[in-house]
Amino acid sequence: MKDNTTSKEKMLKKVRKALLERRDNPYPNQEDLPLYAQPKEDEILEVMFAEEFLAVSGQFVFCEDEIQFLESLLNLAEERKWHKIYCWEPDLQKILEQYEYPYYETDKDFDQAEVGFTLCEALVARNGSIMLSNAGMAGRRLSIYPPVHIVLAYTSQLVLDLKDGFKLLNDKYGKRLPSMITTVTGPSRTADIEKTLVLGAHGPKELFVFLLDG
Repeated sequence: MKDNTTSKEKMLKKVRKALLERRDNPYPNQEDLPLYAQPKEDEILEVMFAEEFLAVSGQFVFCEDEIQFLESLLNLAEERKWHKIYCWEPDLQKILEQYEYPYYETDKDFDQAEVGFTLCEALVARNGSIMLSNAGMAGRRLSIYPPVHIVLAYTSQLVLDLKDGFKLLNDKYGKRLPSMITTVTGPSRTADIEKTLVLGAHGPKELFVFLLDG
């Protein structure tokens, strides 16, 4: 008699059988192993973040002070011919105004925005990720809509892992955590279409991190 059982039914039958039979864990020691290798004692978080961030197509600039940061930003804006840079966070606006750097402080003509300029909550060195929230004036839009996202961060915001980033958030906000907390690892990307990697499909095509000592 011909067996009409489909391959799917055979697989499910094996799964049910395995669930009914209690067995000892064949790899009991695996559960105690760390997910990541421990960093070397002399490994610097700034270097680790930069390497991981560059590996996911991010663009990283280290600046010793605000003057070097503004010079780097001016050179980049001139090279790329950026004219519509949007900045809504007061702390960032103070820096730009101090050096008379032009920016948009409202969402006027936001559909034409070229650059969104924000702060962040933390930089996660382990995987080169930026931790963002909607707690600041930048909200949810400024890091997503413009084709270029620039983040200004400080070395004091560098952490090794995500858990360390959440500890920073808990220390900062306590029980009043922001309603939106996310991590961004490189520019927006997808490979859904013919398995071809495309940057900027669902958000910024370019992502810059300017890291200041402090």
